[in-house]
Amino acid sequence: MPEQVVPPTNPSFPQSAGFQPSTGVPEAGPPTPEPARKSGRKKVLGIVGAIVAFLVIAGLKFGLEAVLRGLDETAEAKAGDCIGELSTISGDEMEAVDGGKVVDCASAEARYKVVGRAEDQTEAQAESGEACDQFLQENKDYYILSNVTPGKTGYVLCLTDNS
Repeated sequence: MPEQVVPPTNPSFPQSAGFQPSTGVPEAGPPTPEPARKSGRKKVLGIVGAIVAFLVIAGLKFGLEAVLRGLDETAEAKAGDCIGELSTISGDEMEAVDGGKVVDCASAEARYKVVGRAEDQTEAQAESGEACDQFLQENKDYYILSNVTPGKTGYVLCLTDNS
């Protein structure tokens, strides 16, 4: 008579008469489908999309913000700094100028020297130039560069020729 092995009983799991314990060998049955793989093209498009999204967000944060605010490269200028050439300045009238930027005072670009700075100036104060009186010397050419948003306050830079 052949030997028979009876599996141990588990009181929490009822066993039926036809129950066979697992032998570790997979049972034959219908094949299970493999998970769908992304094609190489989809992976590349996903990576490119992520890079484009990052660049758009960075552009909005840094580039577009400067455009919307108005790029002001003299906003951090202080006494002792130098400003490069500005668009044509003539006479005693206030003129809108573009392209002002802080440059190294030893460079050939350095046209003006900042001798003073006044904060929280209104449009009227900027136009009068009184904030610069304390910084300027008599009989010396001077210029006032200001950035004041209409209806708000801003700064005034008191400039002389960089000589």
